[in-house]
Amino acid sequence: MGFMMTLSTILATLASPIAALAQSEPVHAAQQEAGHAAAKMEAIAAPGVGPLWLLLIPVLPLVGFVLSALCAAFKVKSKLPAWLTVLCLGASFAVTLAMYLQISSGQIANPSVATGFEWIRVSWGLGDAHSIVANFGLYIDSLTCLWMLFVTGLATLIGLYASEYMAGDVGAGYCRFFAAFNLFVFSMSCLVMGDNLLLLYLGWEGVGLCSYLLIGYFYKKPSAVEAGKKAFIVNRIGDLGLALGLMLTAVHFGSIEYSVIFAKAQPYLTALSEGRLGDIPAVVQLIPVLLMIGAFGKSAQLPLYVWLPDAMEGPTPVSALIHAATMVTAGVYLIARTYPLFLLSETALPIVAWTGALTALLAATIGMAQFDIKRIMAYSTVSQLGYMFAGLGVLTSGGAAFHVFTHAFFKAMLFLSCGAVMHGFAGQLDLRKLSGVGSMPGWRVVGIAMLVGCLNLAGFPVITSGYWSKDMILGEAFANPHMVAIGWILLLTAGLTAYYTFRVYFRVFVGPKYFEPGDEVHGHGGGDHGSHGADAHGADAHGHKAHDEHGHEGHGHDAHAHFHPHAPGWAINTVLAILAIAAFAVIGLRFVGGHEGWVSGLIEHSSANYAGHAMYAAAASHAGAGGDEHAHATFFGYDAHTAMMYVSGVVGFIGIAVAFVLHFVGRTTAAKSRADALLPLVGPLAKWAQGKWYVDELYNAIIRVPLLVLAHLFHLIDKAIVDGIVDLFGWVPKFTGSSLRPSQSGVLHGYALSMAGGLAVLVLIVVMVMK
Repeated sequence: MGFMMTLSTILATLASPIAALAQSEPVHAAQQEAGHAAAKMEAIAAPGVGPLWLLLIPVLPLVGFVLSALCAAFKVKSKLPAWLTVLCLGASFAVTLAMYLQISSGQIANPSVATGFEWIRVSWGLGDAHSIVANFGLYIDSLTCLWMLFVTGLATLIGLYASEYMAGDVGAGYCRFFAAFNLFVFSMSCLVMGDNLLLLYLGWEGVGLCSYLLIGYFYKKPSAVEAGKKAFIVNRIGDLGLALGLMLTAVHFGSIEYSVIFAKAQPYLTALSEGRLGDIPAVVQLIPVLLMIGAFGKSAQLPLYVWLPDAMEGPTPVSALIHAATMVTAGVYLIARTYPLFLLSETALPIVAWTGALTALLAATIGMAQFDIKRIMAYSTVSQLGYMFAGLGVLTSGGAAFHVFTHAFFKAMLFLSCGAVMHGFAGQLDLRKLSGVGSMPGWRVVGIAMLVGCLNLAGFPVITSGYWSKDMILGEAFANPHMVAIGWILLLTAGLTAYYTFRVYFRVFVGPKYFEPGDEVHGHGGGDHGSHGADAHGADAHGHKAHDEHGHEGHGHDAHAHFHPHAPGWAINTVLAILAIAAFAVIGLRFVGGHEGWVSGLIEHSSANYAGHAMYAAAASHAGAGGDEHAHATFFGYDAHTAMMYVSGVVGFIGIAVAFVLHFVGRTTAAKSRADALLPLVGPLAKWAQGKWYVDELYNAIIRVPLLVLAHLFHLIDKAIVDGIVDLFGWVPKFTGSSLRPSQSGVLHGYALSMAGGLAVLVLIVVMVMK
């Protein structure tokens, strides 16, 4: 009982921002805003008819999958699957770009639906009054354009990168990799572009399957197999919430098509804008909570984030595509697409905001204590996803979407840069065994790309897109008087992010030249790149023996004396150069397309924002702000958005400066830095952070082990009791039959003996009775 009261108190506290906005008295300005929201909803709830050529966007990756499968069937042992993949995905990107241009020019209605064919129709009762329709159709609006531009664009670039990175596996494995790669992009296209929740669910499960296949690509490596299973199982937990939310939506709204759902949600949004929260049924408020569980699983948020760091067991192109730029943003997309429903719940968006902020902080503390550079980037992804969820929760869907867009470019670049290092140094990823890589011959492009990515991730002021996208979220968090605590958490996370990002850069890419090759140099295989252990011995297109500060050869021991790093080729360098340019180019998007930038302009004309005007209207009336969008808190007396432009920059500078002092100044070896001397000052915290706060061990103790014990217990019950009863029923007639069998032997004197014995027994009974 006490637990339930505590839980109710917590939920009430989390719900206070939405409740405060919803329960205010409407004023004239609020009514005007609600009218605008209703008008926008009517337009979005009645989409136009889109052209059928838009179906090429998901179909082309599917063609790439079929062609890659045919290459495997015909045992192709060349890079043909890679070039077919790049061709198909590039064509899909071109069609996506054409879709965006036509929507921007008004040639295609925003939104519109392009129906390919009738997929599922279930009817009951008389007529069509009771039916569920799920066509294979595309819901096209500016939100769809935004997501598909970076999904198809980055997929094309990463496919080109993988053509070189996976070259050591040319043959069956190469074909298998690119087949799953194409299937993933097809599934992601269905998830983003589907015009109904069932098609979204198909894509949702499809990207989960492809993630499992690609994480476990090195299926002979136990850790890769375990990581694939972990990702698959943890995601199933979240997927259950999504499935229940989908079913509840179908039951309450009578449809799973977005246009119908948005139309039927209109009265509830009107009630919300007028402060009549009691008119919104509990079942409607439950739907976004269930959808939120699915989003937490796919986008690696507390408590379901543990699968993503282990997913680094897959090849680096997989990490860049699936676990940095596309699949992990599916949860953000789900909330953005169904944002009107989330606005109807008192608890959903506050929980999203708090979960995102806490996930961002937790992952940052873990990332700053790790030594595997690829795993550091994985925890960074978890942390930045937390930023995106917090952005959605504090009612800046434009800021969240802008951070999704910028993060896709610079995080993919960071992963691919780490992958290039891993590729060239025989699987080495330990930052204590690498130094000065960026200044080695053949590695300058990688070093520059890594610097650009680190500057963006750290939010270096003004010149990086990461700074502007984070600033929008931070500013909105401090501007909302109910979310100031979240703002402080995110600001602290920004400082930690800048520190651990440049900890990697200063340790690995600058400083004294030194390297130790990874395990693949011994031909162990099964690492991030299956056969590069063998390649690493002899391939030396840009061979270089690093030297330490004393001028000695930079190898760890004599066994590695003849190892030469394998510098990346034209494909890897080209992709990194394009991403580095793109990461800077997207800064301009902040200053075009409206006062909050191009991305916010796209969001404003999609389901991710239109109902928000009703919410903002209620907030304005609550604060008595008249025509203002919503009430703003101040940051020590200054406008929150303006203040954050300076404060976040200073915090980022501090983080970079601390990393510079602790990991660059005075460092003479790769293994040691000034930070090591500070570890005793923090006591066991450093060890706990290095151990990832032992969350996996906690889950193992309270979930996995009890379930395993229960499984064995039920196995014994099944075997001893259930099977025992069944076996008993079988044993009784068997025993009876075997006992009676000797009496029917067919031998005459045996029958005579039996008759005599029976007669003797009868006589004995009669004698005893007579007495």
